[in-house]
Amino acid sequence: DGVKDALAKAGYEEGKNLKWQYQSAQGNTGTAAQIARKFVGDRPDAIVAVATPSAQAVVAATKNVPVVYSAVTDPVAAQLVPGMGPSGTNVTGVSDVLELEQQVELIRRVVPDAKRVGMVYNPGEANSVVVVKRLQELLPKHDMRLVEAAAPRTVDVGSAARSLIGKVDVIYTNTDNNVVSAYEALVKVGNDARIPLIASDTDSVERGAIAALGIDYRSLGEQTGRIVARILAGEQPGAIASETSDKLALFVNPAAAKKQGVTLSDELLKSAAKIVE
Repeated sequence: DGVKDALAKAGYEEGKNLKWQYQSAQGNTGTAAQIARKFVGDRPDAIVAVATPSAQAVVAATKNVPVVYSAVTDPVAAQLVPGMGPSGTNVTGVSDVLELEQQVELIRRVVPDAKRVGMVYNPGEANSVVVVKRLQELLPKHDMRLVEAAAPRTVDVGSAARSLIGKVDVIYTNTDNNVVSAYEALVKVGNDARIPLIASDTDSVERGAIAALGIDYRSLGEQTGRIVARILAGEQPGAIASETSDKLALFVNPAAAKKQGVTLSDELLKSAAKIVE
């Protein structure tokens, strides 16, 4: 929606001077590859690829059609671009990378005594592996440590979360596609075992996490759309540097906190952009 809004502001309207096709791979890499091949075969003026697996599929499918990735945590590690500057290729886009220092600070604000931070993730997803490595380095500096549980498929998320019961004080989730797809399974474990859930995306707070200091994905979409508009106006994707988002919002869910055995401080509630009822 954010992409469409930005294109409309730039004067591109569906049915007039814009033809728009949307397909979701539902987090399935095989489906993503099929959709990518179809879109490339249609020879569009640009392809927007949301999240790491979809972006990797599209970039693998074409060296000619302009590709604008969005919501990719580490586009360099995912081998979409050689660096964050102008790529010189057919690829540019917007990363949703988060300062993990701020995420650790949020964990501390919600669960001050936390020492063991659990994380469920797909070891086959590049952006999640990057977050795991960075947390393994960062947490010990805060007298904390990471306990990982692998979920290679969406159906593994619940059992991976259950394997953390008794081993962690809090569970942190990044925007791992498998985890996001099966977030309710994670919430059930958090509620049943009274393990606080902290997310990196605000949508997950609506679904039962206690809090997230996350990117406003609508504004990230608008930022992505502005790049697409520049390409439609004739700019080369390879001449446009990759961007990151600077708009973060704190969402909190007091009802989830109660279920997961946490009392939120007044200070935290006052600093929230949104309190989910």
